[in-house]
Amino acid sequence: MTAETHDETRPATISRVAELAGVSRATVSRVMNGSSTVAPQLAERVRAAAATLNYQPSVLARSLAVGRTSTIALVVPDLGNPMFQDVLRSLSHAAATRGHRLLVADSEENVAEEGLIALEARRRCDGLVLCAPRMPDDELAALAPQLAPFVLVNRDSSGLSVPSVNVDYAAGMRDLVSHLMGLGHRRFAYLAGPPTSSSNRLRLSTLRGFAAAGRLELAELECGATFSDGHAVAGRLIDGLCTAVIAYNDLVAFGALSGLHELGVSVPQQISIAGFDDIPFARYTTPPLTTASVPPSEIGQEAWQRLWALLGGQPPEADIQFRPRLVVRGSTGAAA
Repeated sequence: MTAETHDETRPATISRVAELAGVSRATVSRVMNGSSTVAPQLAERVRAAAATLNYQPSVLARSLAVGRTSTIALVVPDLGNPMFQDVLRSLSHAAATRGHRLLVADSEENVAEEGLIALEARRRCDGLVLCAPRMPDDELAALAPQLAPFVLVNRDSSGLSVPSVNVDYAAGMRDLVSHLMGLGHRRFAYLAGPPTSSSNRLRLSTLRGFAAAGRLELAELECGATFSDGHAVAGRLIDGLCTAVIAYNDLVAFGALSGLHELGVSVPQQISIAGFDDIPFARYTTPPLTTASVPPSEIGQEAWQRLWALLGGQPPEADIQFRPRLVVRGSTGAAA
């Protein structure tokens, strides 16, 4: 090696690595990109030269060379919801085991923009996880070829050749209703989530089935998916409308609990409240929240396994559906 080789004032470039190793720039590029077409002894010489010069290949250049970014994207409707945060965390950890980074996009419950956000995210990465998309079925079907490879979470993929990781929301709702009816409740109120949410439609259709069979009285209240939405409708739950409330999710239930407390209504002595998801704060409300527990960590891991298979050109595992687990806490009690 010459003295010039160690001149730290010169930038460590691919040309200098090639010069020091006595090979072409193309050979250095193949070694840096993990190609197996370079002879082992030659590859070792290139790596030694790169280490000597402290050469770090450009991530962008490598992505262009191999046609991969080693990045995946997650699109969620509301990043402020801890449920989606937990899916994000587990997906990120699972992807990292394969050297992939995670790009995150939040559509903020804007159905009109969701498709555009998903397309933009997909252009910047190798694959996509769509978590609880709100867009209509026909729009999702039209976009599917441009989004591939992608995995659906919390959305039925019927009619699409797309792997999905889903939750049996109907079963979770049946368990909540059975629990409350076992406590003597017959007058229910449902704090509905976003009308574009497929999981909201499943929850609602299950409740309507009980009502149609004459097993309970049901009041449907337009609400939303946030704490403030639940808080805003609390005043409509009093004056004998219901004895039991089921909220679209735990955040809505938290808001209703807070609003009822401000109105001087005792839970569960006067009204019982149940949520859905079992986010980390659910056990710490006053009183602790009865809910249907969903496993977000497992959802994220299963979504990654299917996306990883697609990225490798392999058939993904069969679709999976998790059954929520009823968690009974202090927010539900005997009907007044």
